[in-house]
Amino acid sequence: MRPSVFRVDGSEADAVHGRVIWATGKSLWINTCLVCFVGGAFFATSASAILVFLVTTYLSLLLGHSVGMHRKLIHRTYECPKLLERALVYLGVIVGMAGPFGLIRVHDTRDWAQREPNCHNFFSHREPLWKDALWQLNCRFVFDKPPHLQIEKEVEEDGFYKYLEHTWVLQQLPVGGALFLLGGLPWVVWGVFARVFVSVAGHWTITFLTHNPGPGRWTVPDAGVQASNLLGAGFLTMGECWHNNHHAFPESARIGLAPEEFDPGWLVLRWLQSMGLVWNLGTPRTESEREDLASAA
Repeated sequence: MRPSVFRVDGSEADAVHGRVIWATGKSLWINTCLVCFVGGAFFATSASAILVFLVTTYLSLLLGHSVGMHRKLIHRTYECPKLLERALVYLGVIVGMAGPFGLIRVHDTRDWAQREPNCHNFFSHREPLWKDALWQLNCRFVFDKPPHLQIEKEVEEDGFYKYLEHTWVLQQLPVGGALFLLGGLPWVVWGVFARVFVSVAGHWTITFLTHNPGPGRWTVPDAGVQASNLLGAGFLTMGECWHNNHHAFPESARIGLAPEEFDPGWLVLRWLQSMGLVWNLGTPRTESEREDLASAA
């Protein structure tokens, strides 16, 4: 078992009051991908391009976002050589959601707000699906009294991560160039624009569903938002759908805890562990250390 990582100081912050504002760059990015995907798909589609979309989307989300960004960079649930960590984080950047610091900031701020007794609907996902989609894909939240986030020095001062933070959108260019040389325009339409839009929109969809009422074995007392598990979606979500487990045990590299909770990200980590490339895999804290949890009714 590894200790959880807490980067947010919310002692003088307010998770409820603030305003949702349009984030021009964020909105322009995702809507450009959507328009280029929908428009390009009408005249630049092939069977091989769709296969490229399926393979690159799944692998970048599995290895980059779930194993690299989420379980390693954000939650530090395992250890590995720095070169492997950077490679996985780079794949996470290729997903197209944000740079490494931006993703940490969004994740940790949302996580802090949800663990407060109450928070704004921007973080609780209590608004209707269409409105939450509009907010999450196009907007950002400005606190009246913001929390303070401090990224650990080892990550914040990493020159490679600084580079990725400033160039994360541009990282699609070498990918697009390689795809164009290998498969022409259809591979670019499906391997860049379709992949990025589906990855970002799909991530929001799972976030929305797993932060609304649903099944789960654990409750985090005093937290205004309780997560749920999304049954039957283990393969599709790389194991990220077992979100009730994750809220209860953020220190665990394994998110799907029961035998029926399929967790591809955990399988990848166990495979890497067998080759000596990762170690010290985090597991759920013991029964005696769960005083902060309660069984769901």
